[in-house]
Amino acid sequence: MAAHTEHVETVSTATETDKTEGPEPSRDPETSDSEPAGQGPDPDPDEDEDEDGSEPPGPRIRDTPEDIRLEAIANTVALHPSRDLLVCGDVDGDVYAFSYSCTEGENREVWSSGHHLKSCRQVRFSEDGLKLYSVSRDKAVHLLDVERGQLVTRIRGAHGAPINSLLLVDENILATGDDGGTLKVWDMRKGTAIMDLKHHEDYISDIAVDQAKRILLTASGDGTMGVFNIKRRRFELLSEYQSGDLTSVALMKRGKKVVCGSSEGTIYIFNWNGFGATSDRFAVKAESLDCILPITDNIMCTASMDGYIRAINLLPNRVIGCIGQHIGEPIEELAKSWDSRFLVSCAHDQLIKFWDISSLPNATVNEYRKRKKKDGRMKSLTKKAHGDNDFFSGLVEETEKKEEEEEEEEEEEEDSDSDSGSD
Repeated sequence: MAAHTEHVETVSTATETDKTEGPEPSRDPETSDSEPAGQGPDPDPDEDEDEDGSEPPGPRIRDTPEDIRLEAIANTVALHPSRDLLVCGDVDGDVYAFSYSCTEGENREVWSSGHHLKSCRQVRFSEDGLKLYSVSRDKAVHLLDVERGQLVTRIRGAHGAPINSLLLVDENILATGDDGGTLKVWDMRKGTAIMDLKHHEDYISDIAVDQAKRILLTASGDGTMGVFNIKRRRFELLSEYQSGDLTSVALMKRGKKVVCGSSEGTIYIFNWNGFGATSDRFAVKAESLDCILPITDNIMCTASMDGYIRAINLLPNRVIGCIGQHIGEPIEELAKSWDSRFLVSCAHDQLIKFWDISSLPNATVNEYRKRKKKDGRMKSLTKKAHGDNDFFSGLVEETEKKEEEEEEEEEEEEDSDSDSGSD
């Protein structure tokens, strides 16, 4: 994630969770979108059931949960490791927990916390889902109880500069990076830092750790990736300077590759243990790649300042298509649901959006190369990829399917004459 712009404007719109269902919970919701056009509610639902034997219409079941509208821009979003629960932190320093559901009208605000004095930069669940950690521009680290949203532990003045990034290494160890380039590793059993190192010249945008929990990797606004050994509690090395800020870092290919997003829209690829220089790079037609989220060993989703969420295959390097977008609004963070069914995004439009990515792991690169759009538009990988109107999404899907079939036929003819090169 890139450095956060502290945007303090708020819009006084109610959250989705503030909506009530009316004083009579036993009655079917009269405003349900699933009600056929032109049919008003029956004055006596019971009488209607006796006449034709049919049940009154139930709540609509959607492909994805409804958008959650916030009162301020969210910098960060995290999803519970075993429940349909998400947490977000906003520019006002507030942290909100929401339960989410595909049943229309069932998203609920569970609790909110206003313990941070300034913008909340990152939130993360513990592995067991019982604890929530948050860091802020107010330089504090907070530990909250997930069930009630109550503050359990506060480390005031944890850093000398505003904290920008957070990573949970295990149940007791967490790492934090600040705007000045300092990395700290904390043992929460003692509430003290066991590592305090400054080797970056600018903010630390993101932190990752290997599966063995031995090596920490940091991405920085100074254009370098840092390598730190947790076991030996020491700094190892910095990579060569890359063009632009490094905004995100993630491990791919079962830990054999490390990828960094950049403010230039380029993905830099490193071999594991070859951290000094990149082994490859992939320029994406995006303003800035501010967040990278691995979906499989080969496929990652990226969030950009241009508002697009792209699915990208690593080696061969190819943009697979568009998962969705916050139209014209920079996206701050992506997260994945516990069952890997949904991708969740938060952006400057003050919305948290859900995208169905259940079919993404089954994708193959060859399939996508055939389906490149003639008009230059990315292939839609979800129903809502190029807009949120569920009614028209079916029509768009049918049109795209016909176009794809025609393109496949054309390309098969071309392939029979000559083998196509890489994109």
